[in-house]
Amino acid sequence: MVALSIPNESHNCQSGTGLPLQGKRGSIPNTIPRKGLRASSVSLNKPNGIPDISTNQKSTELSALKPSPIQVRELAVIEMGANHPGEIKALTRIVEPDYGMITNVGKAHLEGFGPFEGVIKTKGELYEHLRYNGKHIIFIDKDNEYLTAISQGLTRICYGMEGGEGLYISGKLGACAPFLSFEWEHEGQKFEVNTHLIGSYNMKNALAAITVGRFFSVPSRQICEALEAYVPHNNRSQLTETTDNKLIVDAYNANPTSMMAALENFRLMNVAHKMVILGDMKELGETSHEEHQKIADYLDECKFDRILLAGEEFGKVIPSFEHFKDVVALKESLERYKPKGYYILIKGSNSMKLSQLQEIL
Repeated sequence: MVALSIPNESHNCQSGTGLPLQGKRGSIPNTIPRKGLRASSVSLNKPNGIPDISTNQKSTELSALKPSPIQVRELAVIEMGANHPGEIKALTRIVEPDYGMITNVGKAHLEGFGPFEGVIKTKGELYEHLRYNGKHIIFIDKDNEYLTAISQGLTRICYGMEGGEGLYISGKLGACAPFLSFEWEHEGQKFEVNTHLIGSYNMKNALAAITVGRFFSVPSRQICEALEAYVPHNNRSQLTETTDNKLIVDAYNANPTSMMAALENFRLMNVAHKMVILGDMKELGETSHEEHQKIADYLDECKFDRILLAGEEFGKVIPSFEHFKDVVALKESLERYKPKGYYILIKGSNSMKLSQLQEIL
Protein backbone atom coordinates (compact mmCIF):
# COMPACT_ATOMS: atom_id res chain seq x y z
CA MET A 1 0.00 0.00 0.00
CA VAL A 2 1.49 3.34 -1.02
CA ALA A 3 0.77 6.86 0.23
CA LEU A 4 1.70 10.16 -1.51
CA SER A 5 1.08 13.70 -0.28
CA ILE A 6 1.54 17.25 -1.60
CA PRO A 7 3.59 19.77 0.43
CA ASN A 8 1.58 22.15 2.56
CA GLU A 9 1.75 23.86 5.91
CA SER A 10 -0.20 21.18 7.76
CA HIS A 11 2.23 18.48 6.66
CA ASN A 12 5.16 20.67 7.65
CA CYS A 13 3.71 21.24 11.09
CA GLN A 14 2.67 17.69 11.87
CA SER A 15 5.40 15.58 10.28
CA GLY A 16 8.30 17.92 9.68
CA THR A 17 8.57 16.68 6.09
CA GLY A 18 6.42 18.84 3.85
CA LEU A 19 6.37 16.02 1.28
CA PRO A 20 3.91 14.52 -1.15
CA LEU A 21 3.07 11.20 0.47
CA GLN A 22 1.61 8.12 -1.13
CA GLY A 23 0.50 5.02 0.79
CA LYS A 24 1.05 1.54 -0.71
CA ARG A 25 -0.16 -1.91 0.33
CA GLY A 26 -0.09 -5.35 -1.33
CA SER A 27 0.06 -9.10 -0.65
CA ILE A 28 2.05 -10.31 -3.63
CA PRO A 29 5.57 -8.90 -3.29
CA ASN A 30 5.26 -5.22 -4.11
CA THR A 31 8.81 -3.91 -3.89
CA ILE A 32 8.76 -3.05 -7.60
CA PRO A 33 6.40 -0.02 -7.38
CA ARG A 34 8.40 1.47 -4.50
CA LYS A 35 11.84 0.78 -5.99
CA GLY A 36 10.70 1.77 -9.48
CA LEU A 37 9.36 5.09 -8.27
CA ARG A 38 12.50 5.78 -6.31
CA ALA A 39 14.75 5.11 -9.30
CA SER A 40 12.68 7.06 -11.81
CA SER A 41 12.45 10.10 -9.52
CA VAL A 42 15.88 11.23 -10.72
CA SER A 43 14.24 12.23 -13.99
CA LEU A 44 12.28 14.94 -12.16
CA ASN A 45 15.52 16.63 -11.08
CA LYS A 46 15.31 15.18 -7.59
CA PRO A 47 18.98 14.36 -7.06
CA ASN A 48 18.31 12.55 -3.81
CA GLY A 49 15.48 10.45 -5.22
CA ILE A 50 12.26 9.52 -3.49
CA PRO A 51 12.71 8.43 0.14
CA ASP A 52 12.48 4.63 0.35
CA ILE A 53 10.43 3.86 3.44
CA SER A 54 8.96 0.47 4.33
CA THR A 55 6.64 0.55 7.28
CA ASN A 56 4.74 -0.98 10.09
CA GLN A 57 3.18 1.37 12.63
CA LYS A 58 6.39 1.97 14.59
CA SER A 59 8.55 2.71 11.55
CA THR A 60 5.82 4.88 10.03
CA GLU A 61 5.79 7.03 13.15
CA LEU A 62 9.56 7.40 12.97
CA SER A 63 9.51 8.13 9.23
CA ALA A 64 6.73 10.70 9.40
CA LEU A 65 8.41 12.56 12.24
CA LYS A 66 11.88 12.42 10.70
CA PRO A 67 13.25 15.90 9.85
CA SER A 68 15.93 16.82 7.28
CA PRO A 69 17.33 15.71 4.87
CA ILE A 70 13.92 14.47 3.60
CA GLN A 71 12.64 18.07 3.58
CA VAL A 72 14.51 18.80 0.33
CA ARG A 73 12.48 16.29 -1.63
CA GLU A 74 9.14 16.78 -3.36
CA LEU A 75 7.66 13.32 -3.00
CA ALA A 76 7.71 10.54 -0.42
CA VAL A 77 6.56 6.95 -0.92
CA ILE A 78 5.40 5.35 2.31
CA GLU A 79 4.77 1.59 2.33
CA MET A 80 2.27 0.60 4.99
CA GLY A 81 2.32 -2.83 6.58
CA ALA A 82 -0.41 -4.43 8.66
CA ASN A 83 -1.45 -7.80 10.04
CA HIS A 84 -4.48 -6.82 12.13
CA PRO A 85 -7.67 -4.82 11.46
CA GLY A 86 -7.41 -1.11 12.17
CA GLU A 87 -3.67 -0.81 11.61
CA ILE A 88 -3.93 0.86 8.20
CA LYS A 89 -6.46 3.30 9.64
CA ALA A 90 -3.97 4.20 12.36
CA LEU A 91 -1.14 4.60 9.85
CA THR A 92 -3.13 6.93 7.60
CA ARG A 93 -3.64 9.25 10.59
CA ILE A 94 0.13 9.41 10.98
CA VAL A 95 1.02 9.74 7.30
CA GLU A 96 -1.96 11.83 6.12
CA PRO A 97 -1.56 10.78 2.47
CA ASP A 98 -2.88 12.76 -0.47
CA TYR A 99 -2.85 9.79 -2.86
CA GLY A 100 -2.94 6.04 -2.40
CA MET A 101 -2.39 2.69 -4.08
CA ILE A 102 -3.21 -0.88 -3.08
CA THR A 103 -1.31 -3.15 -5.45
CA ASN A 104 -3.31 -6.32 -4.76
CA VAL A 105 -5.36 -8.26 -2.24
CA GLY A 106 -4.21 -11.73 -1.20
CA LYS A 107 -4.59 -14.31 1.55
CA ALA A 108 -1.91 -12.88 3.84
CA HIS A 109 -1.82 -12.67 7.67
CA LEU A 110 -5.15 -14.47 8.01
CA GLU A 111 -4.25 -15.31 11.61
CA GLY A 112 -4.61 -11.62 12.44
CA PHE A 113 -7.15 -10.52 9.85
CA GLY A 114 -9.52 -13.46 10.22
CA PRO A 115 -11.41 -14.39 7.03
CA PHE A 116 -10.24 -13.09 3.65
CA GLU A 117 -12.91 -10.39 3.92
CA GLY A 118 -10.91 -9.01 6.84
CA VAL A 119 -7.92 -8.50 4.55
CA ILE A 120 -10.06 -6.57 2.07
CA LYS A 121 -11.64 -4.45 4.79
CA THR A 122 -8.30 -3.57 6.41
CA LYS A 123 -6.64 -2.63 3.14
CA GLY A 124 -9.72 -0.60 2.29
CA GLU A 125 -8.99 1.61 5.28
CA LEU A 126 -6.58 3.52 3.03
CA TYR A 127 -9.38 4.20 0.54
CA GLU A 128 -11.70 5.20 3.37
CA HIS A 129 -9.20 7.79 4.55
CA LEU A 130 -8.79 9.22 1.05
CA ARG A 131 -12.55 9.60 0.59
CA TYR A 132 -12.53 12.38 3.17
CA ASN A 133 -8.92 13.60 3.06
CA GLY A 134 -6.11 14.39 0.65
CA LYS A 135 -6.72 14.59 -3.09
CA HIS A 136 -9.25 11.69 -3.14
CA ILE A 137 -7.11 10.07 -5.88
CA ILE A 138 -6.00 6.44 -6.05
CA PHE A 139 -3.95 4.41 -8.51
CA ILE A 140 -5.70 1.10 -9.11
CA ASP A 141 -5.45 -2.16 -11.03
CA LYS A 142 -8.75 -2.09 -12.91
CA ASP A 143 -8.60 -5.85 -13.41
CA ASN A 144 -8.83 -6.43 -9.64
CA GLU A 145 -12.49 -6.95 -8.78
CA TYR A 146 -11.95 -6.62 -5.02
CA LEU A 147 -10.30 -3.21 -5.29
CA THR A 148 -12.81 -1.99 -7.85
CA ALA A 149 -15.67 -2.91 -5.51
CA ILE A 150 -14.33 -0.96 -2.53
CA SER A 151 -13.07 2.13 -4.37
CA GLN A 152 -16.39 3.68 -5.32
CA GLY A 153 -16.49 7.45 -4.87
CA LEU A 154 -12.77 7.99 -5.43
CA THR A 155 -11.01 9.36 -8.49
CA ARG A 156 -9.38 6.27 -10.00
CA ILE A 157 -6.24 6.42 -12.14
CA CYS A 158 -6.41 2.97 -13.72
CA TYR A 159 -3.88 0.54 -15.11
CA GLY A 160 -4.48 -2.95 -16.48
CA MET A 161 -4.01 -5.39 -19.31
CA GLU A 162 -4.34 -4.38 -22.95
CA GLY A 163 -7.92 -4.09 -24.15
CA GLY A 164 -9.42 -2.75 -20.95
CA GLU A 165 -11.57 0.38 -21.00
CA GLY A 166 -10.67 3.65 -19.32
CA LEU A 167 -7.01 2.77 -18.71
CA TYR A 168 -4.45 5.47 -18.02
CA ILE A 169 -1.71 2.85 -18.57
CA SER A 170 -2.23 -0.48 -20.37
CA GLY A 171 0.16 -3.40 -20.60
CA LYS A 172 0.78 -6.42 -22.81
CA LEU A 173 2.77 -9.36 -21.49
CA GLY A 174 5.79 -10.48 -23.48
CA ALA A 175 8.19 -13.33 -22.87
CA CYS A 176 9.25 -14.66 -19.47
CA ALA A 177 12.29 -16.66 -20.49
CA PRO A 178 13.22 -16.37 -17.73
CA PHE A 179 13.02 -12.59 -17.22
CA LEU A 180 9.81 -10.59 -17.53
CA SER A 181 9.40 -8.43 -20.62
CA PHE A 182 6.30 -6.45 -21.52
CA GLU A 183 4.91 -3.55 -23.53
CA TRP A 184 3.03 -0.62 -22.06
CA GLU A 185 1.00 2.15 -23.65
CA HIS A 186 0.05 5.68 -22.62
CA GLU A 187 -1.83 8.18 -24.77
CA GLY A 188 -1.13 6.22 -27.95
CA GLN A 189 2.59 5.80 -27.34
CA LYS A 190 4.01 2.31 -26.79
CA PHE A 191 7.17 1.32 -24.95
CA GLU A 192 8.93 -2.00 -24.43
CA VAL A 193 10.57 -2.98 -21.14
CA ASN A 194 12.93 -5.89 -20.53
CA THR A 195 13.36 -6.38 -16.79
CA HIS A 196 15.62 -8.41 -14.51
CA LEU A 197 12.55 -9.76 -12.69
CA ILE A 198 11.25 -13.30 -12.58
CA GLY A 199 7.49 -13.81 -12.82
CA SER A 200 4.68 -12.60 -15.03
CA TYR A 201 2.88 -11.55 -11.83
CA ASN A 202 5.43 -8.72 -11.51
CA MET A 203 4.01 -7.04 -14.60
CA LYS A 204 1.17 -5.48 -12.60
CA ASN A 205 3.68 -4.18 -10.06
CA ALA A 206 5.64 -2.58 -12.90
CA LEU A 207 2.48 -1.06 -14.39
CA ALA A 208 1.66 0.41 -10.98
CA ALA A 209 5.04 2.15 -10.86
CA ILE A 210 4.62 3.38 -14.43
CA THR A 211 1.17 4.78 -13.68
CA VAL A 212 2.33 6.81 -10.71
CA GLY A 213 5.44 7.94 -12.57
CA ARG A 214 3.53 9.22 -15.60
CA PHE A 215 0.90 10.86 -13.38
CA PHE A 216 3.68 12.89 -11.77
CA SER A 217 5.24 13.68 -15.17
CA VAL A 218 8.23 11.35 -15.07
CA PRO A 219 9.34 10.99 -18.73
CA SER A 220 8.36 7.65 -20.26
CA ARG A 221 11.89 6.79 -21.38
CA GLN A 222 13.22 7.46 -17.91
CA ILE A 223 10.63 5.12 -16.44
CA CYS A 224 11.64 2.36 -18.86
CA GLU A 225 15.31 2.85 -18.04
CA ALA A 226 14.62 2.74 -14.31
CA LEU A 227 12.64 -0.50 -14.55
CA GLU A 228 15.24 -2.13 -16.76
CA ALA A 229 18.07 -1.07 -14.47
CA TYR A 230 16.44 -2.46 -11.34
CA VAL A 231 18.05 -5.73 -10.28
CA PRO A 232 16.46 -7.33 -7.17
CA HIS A 233 18.82 -8.23 -4.34
CA ASN A 234 16.25 -8.73 -1.61
CA ASN A 235 15.23 -12.39 -2.11
CA ARG A 236 12.18 -11.28 -4.07
CA SER A 237 11.80 -12.55 -7.62
CA GLN A 238 15.53 -12.61 -8.25
CA LEU A 239 17.52 -15.00 -10.41
CA THR A 240 20.83 -16.15 -8.96
CA GLU A 241 23.19 -18.30 -10.99
CA THR A 242 25.59 -20.55 -9.10
CA THR A 243 28.23 -22.92 -10.38
CA ASP A 244 25.74 -25.77 -10.39
CA ASN A 245 22.21 -24.35 -10.65
CA LYS A 246 20.00 -21.39 -11.50
CA LEU A 247 18.02 -20.23 -8.48
CA ILE A 248 14.76 -18.30 -8.53
CA VAL A 249 14.79 -16.86 -5.03
CA ASP A 250 11.48 -15.54 -3.70
CA ALA A 251 12.01 -16.33 -0.03
CA TYR A 252 11.33 -12.97 1.59
CA ASN A 253 7.67 -13.68 2.17
CA ALA A 254 4.93 -16.16 1.28
CA ASN A 255 1.17 -16.48 1.46
CA PRO A 256 -1.24 -18.71 -0.50
CA THR A 257 -1.80 -16.08 -3.20
CA SER A 258 1.85 -15.27 -3.84
CA MET A 259 3.00 -18.89 -3.59
CA MET A 260 0.44 -20.07 -6.13
CA ALA A 261 1.41 -17.23 -8.47
CA ALA A 262 5.08 -18.20 -8.22
CA LEU A 263 4.32 -21.87 -8.89
CA GLU A 264 2.06 -21.11 -11.86
CA ASN A 265 4.75 -18.93 -13.39
CA PHE A 266 7.45 -21.55 -12.77
CA ARG A 267 5.29 -24.24 -14.33
CA LEU A 268 4.95 -22.20 -17.53
CA MET A 269 8.65 -21.36 -17.82
CA ASN A 270 10.20 -23.09 -20.82
CA VAL A 271 13.24 -24.49 -19.04
CA ALA A 272 14.43 -28.02 -18.33
CA HIS A 273 15.02 -29.80 -15.01
CA LYS A 274 12.73 -27.93 -12.63
CA MET A 275 13.09 -28.30 -8.88
CA VAL A 276 10.94 -26.67 -6.18
CA ILE A 277 11.88 -25.94 -2.57
CA LEU A 278 9.02 -24.55 -0.48
CA GLY A 279 8.77 -23.55 3.17
CA ASP A 280 5.73 -23.09 5.37
CA MET A 281 3.47 -20.07 4.90
CA LYS A 282 3.07 -18.41 8.28
CA GLU A 283 0.25 -16.50 10.01
CA LEU A 284 -2.62 -18.32 8.30
CA GLY A 285 -4.47 -19.24 11.47
CA GLU A 286 -7.26 -21.81 11.20
CA THR A 287 -6.94 -21.96 7.41
CA SER A 288 -3.28 -23.03 7.51
CA HIS A 289 -3.71 -26.73 6.80
CA GLU A 290 -6.29 -26.12 4.09
CA GLU A 291 -4.07 -23.60 2.29
CA HIS A 292 -0.95 -25.78 2.50
CA GLN A 293 -2.96 -28.72 1.16
CA LYS A 294 -4.07 -26.65 -1.83
CA ILE A 295 -0.44 -25.97 -2.64
CA ALA A 296 0.37 -29.67 -2.32
CA ASP A 297 -2.49 -30.57 -4.64
CA TYR A 298 -1.18 -28.15 -7.24
CA LEU A 299 2.35 -29.51 -6.88
CA ASP A 300 1.00 -32.98 -7.59
CA GLU A 301 -0.46 -31.67 -10.87
CA CYS A 302 2.74 -29.93 -11.94
CA LYS A 303 5.01 -32.99 -11.94
CA PHE A 304 8.18 -31.03 -11.33
CA ASP A 305 11.38 -33.08 -11.48
CA ARG A 306 11.96 -32.74 -7.75
CA ILE A 307 9.99 -31.23 -4.86
CA LEU A 308 11.35 -30.51 -1.37
CA LEU A 309 9.15 -29.14 1.42
CA ALA A 310 10.17 -27.75 4.80
CA GLY A 311 8.19 -26.92 7.91
CA GLU A 312 5.56 -28.38 10.19
CA GLU A 313 2.54 -27.49 8.04
CA PHE A 314 3.92 -28.99 4.83
CA GLY A 315 4.64 -32.14 6.83
CA LYS A 316 0.90 -32.74 7.16
CA VAL A 317 -0.06 -32.61 3.48
CA ILE A 318 -1.09 -35.44 1.17
CA PRO A 319 0.51 -36.71 -1.01
CA SER A 320 3.80 -36.62 0.84
CA PHE A 321 6.85 -35.21 -0.90
CA GLU A 322 10.44 -35.06 0.31
CA HIS A 323 9.99 -33.30 3.63
CA PHE A 324 12.25 -31.74 6.25
CA LYS A 325 11.27 -30.35 9.64
CA ASP A 326 13.23 -27.11 9.16
CA VAL A 327 15.88 -25.40 7.06
CA VAL A 328 18.69 -26.95 9.12
CA ALA A 329 17.64 -30.48 8.20
CA LEU A 330 17.08 -29.40 4.61
CA LYS A 331 20.55 -27.88 4.36
CA GLU A 332 22.15 -31.03 5.74
CA SER A 333 20.45 -33.13 3.07
CA LEU A 334 21.37 -30.75 0.26
CA GLU A 335 24.98 -30.66 1.39
CA ARG A 336 25.14 -34.47 1.24
CA TYR A 337 23.31 -34.81 -2.07
CA LYS A 338 23.82 -31.54 -3.88
CA PRO A 339 21.55 -31.07 -6.93
CA LYS A 340 23.17 -30.00 -10.18
CA GLY A 341 21.81 -28.67 -13.46
CA TYR A 342 18.43 -27.51 -12.12
CA TYR A 343 16.29 -24.42 -12.27
CA ILE A 344 15.26 -24.20 -8.60
CA LEU A 345 12.34 -22.15 -7.26
CA ILE A 346 12.84 -21.26 -3.58
CA LYS A 347 9.85 -19.78 -1.77
CA GLY A 348 8.59 -19.62 1.80
CA SER A 349 7.89 -17.23 4.65
CA ASN A 350 10.91 -15.24 5.75
CA SER A 351 10.95 -16.95 9.15
CA MET A 352 11.69 -20.26 7.39
CA LYS A 353 15.11 -18.82 6.44
CA LEU A 354 15.18 -20.49 3.01
CA SER A 355 17.37 -17.71 1.66
CA GLN A 356 20.23 -19.48 3.45
CA LEU A 357 20.06 -22.26 0.85
CA GLN A 358 21.65 -20.06 -1.82
CA GLU A 359 25.10 -20.55 -0.35
CA ILE A 360 25.01 -24.34 -0.77
CA LEU A 361 23.13 -24.65 -4.09
